[in-house]
Amino acid sequence: MERIWLKHYPAGVPADIDVTQYSSLVELLEESFKKFADRKAFICMDKAITYRELDEMSAALGAYLQSKGLQKGARVALMMPNVLQYPVATAAVLRAGFAVVNVNPLYTPRELEHQLKDSGAEAIIVLENFATTVQKVLPNTAVKHVIVGSMGDLLGFKGVIVNLVVRRVKKMVPAWSIPGAVSFNEALSAGRAARLNKPTLTLDDVAFLQYTGGTTGVSKGATLLHRNILANVLQNDAWLQPALAKPPIVEQMVIVCALPLYHVFALTACYLLGMRAGGTNLLIPNPRDMAGFVKELSKYQVSFFPAVNTLYNGLLNTPGFDKLDFSKLKIANGGGMATQRPVAEKWLKVTGISLSEGYGLSETSPTLTCNPATIEEFSGTIGLPVPSTWLSIRDDDGNELPIGQAGEICAKGPQVMSGYWNRPDETARVMTADGYFRTGDIGVMDEKGYTKIVDRKKDMILVSGFNVYPNEIEEVIASHPGVLECAVIGVPDAKSGEAVKAFVVKKDPNVTAEDIIKFSATQLTAYKVPKQIEFRTDLPKTNVGKILRRELRDEKKAAA
Repeated sequence: MERIWLKHYPAGVPADIDVTQYSSLVELLEESFKKFADRKAFICMDKAITYRELDEMSAALGAYLQSKGLQKGARVALMMPNVLQYPVATAAVLRAGFAVVNVNPLYTPRELEHQLKDSGAEAIIVLENFATTVQKVLPNTAVKHVIVGSMGDLLGFKGVIVNLVVRRVKKMVPAWSIPGAVSFNEALSAGRAARLNKPTLTLDDVAFLQYTGGTTGVSKGATLLHRNILANVLQNDAWLQPALAKPPIVEQMVIVCALPLYHVFALTACYLLGMRAGGTNLLIPNPRDMAGFVKELSKYQVSFFPAVNTLYNGLLNTPGFDKLDFSKLKIANGGGMATQRPVAEKWLKVTGISLSEGYGLSETSPTLTCNPATIEEFSGTIGLPVPSTWLSIRDDDGNELPIGQAGEICAKGPQVMSGYWNRPDETARVMTADGYFRTGDIGVMDEKGYTKIVDRKKDMILVSGFNVYPNEIEEVIASHPGVLECAVIGVPDAKSGEAVKAFVVKKDPNVTAEDIIKFSATQLTAYKVPKQIEFRTDLPKTNVGKILRRELRDEKKAAA
């Protein structure tokens, strides 16, 4: 198909990028280590590490992992919030020739066990705040090596307790309480006495397993190769150049990294894009502490601010945010969930920079489209396809639809995953015969190539930028002894975009909504737990007995 959007690209943005300029992500990282050695790479709670220190520590940690006998391609899980150990560990795993398995640190034992078993992870690096979860599932997994970090490791102080929104965590679990585990600092020390053996990596080696839901609701690993992530870093870099070239020129980008690094948006748009540009990532371990977040922002002149709508909205409603200095802010990138026009308008009024909304998925590394970073007002669309990307709006039979007609957004490009980890059946379901990835979102493209999302084909719920799949929640609720059957949908929520609502038919007449919510919270991460419970005597079904979630959604829309 003709890429009609190329005629509307900002001046200076190329139609295509050359991913072969690097042999792997490691080559990009090591280029930046040398090129920007004395610059600050990451700052967390006033403690900074330079590119040189990141180089040295990641080489040591990589050498330690290799000394444990892990073979090239082995999966290593990382289970941490935005702390300094995360970028060190990510670079270490990649440089050692292994694949990173990103894990949400707030996962319950059930969720963690599935991900570790499915990925076949042989090692895990975890912050002690969350190690109790690892401790519970370790015997049921293939994990043989555990590295436990503490907030004091790289911050230079001991015994600090930081509010990391770990309401479920009652106690710290230090390395010595897990048989065979070592502390992060012990691993670094041992690694410094060894030598990192540089493996031969290619663009087709696996770099990351990014877990997401799928048609069955079971969490699957999107297999992202070095090629996929590299392509997206270069695509985003090319796309942002016109905004970065506008005065005032910023010598070193300061990137606000409040999005969790285990999420592909922050991984690419903050960490790796920052490395490519020689920028400084300002790590925010707990962005929910809005007052603390604003206080942290007051110390720096930030230039690049990727975030989701809920984060922008929360900051705009936090006292003191409107008093910050935004004179160096050049780009504010919205993604992960729909950006709301009132939020975008208020952001422009407060900061002087328009929100540039983009779109992507874990399976696409993640960026597929974005509005030009130089736009002067909010467009209400997801923008244009980024370089080297093809977008096609198709019907249910895979036929391309004319401009202006709604259909499924399908995409092709070097950033699209190689498939779901060990799940060829699931991969086949989301790929077309001609190599396009089916996103599951319904959109309309205009004559310039700008696309607007109008609906979601899948039953997926989007809570503050995180994918929530009804099947998983229904399985948990249905295991409650007082529940006969249930169905889960997403409902509008002013704060998180969507919230989880469960419709429940009781088996035990005494079961309450509170009972079900508490039960769900023992097995599901907080954002997956239903916020609303509605009891019914029966649920709408097809003639073969399948529960009709769409009918429940339509009921709610009609009632609203």
